[in-house]
Amino acid sequence: MRYAFCTYIKMLIPAALLSGWAFSSFADGPEYENIVERIEAESNGNVIIEIDDELLDKILTDPGVAVRKKEVKDPNAQRNGYRIQVFSDGRNQSSLEARAKARGNAIVARFPKYRGQVYTYSSAPNWYTRIGNFRSEEEAQKALDELKRSFPNFSSEMRVVKSKINVR
Repeated sequence: MRYAFCTYIKMLIPAALLSGWAFSSFADGPEYENIVERIEAESNGNVIIEIDDELLDKILTDPGVAVRKKEVKDPNAQRNGYRIQVFSDGRNQSSLEARAKARGNAIVARFPKYRGQVYTYSSAPNWYTRIGNFRSEEEAQKALDELKRSFPNFSSEMRVVKSKINVR
């Protein structure tokens, strides 16, 4: 388990001094008034402390110690939502993938806001192309209406579908 505990640096330094590791190479290189100055100078202000899980548990169970954890968003996070299905076909297998991708490209060409939100995949024997990451059905329906007006030749194939969507 890795945590960046900048606030713990002063708390951990006395433990390091007591254990002796800090004195082993303290005489090497330029002289510093104390270990804190040396760490600050040699790390350029970026300190990552790897703490053994057992020691971390001891630190975290001390009621007098406040911990600030940095939250990291998962770039692959998904949730339930809606997409617009703009292509679904299982006939003429030899050209399905190309036709599915072409449909998505046509939409992105006219609506650049969907760039990066075109999902083309196969579930044998069909190919599908879905557009967008909509949190609500109403939001997806508005976008569907806009797409149907812009692409009347295949508007009858378009529909809103429930899907896992990417959360940004």
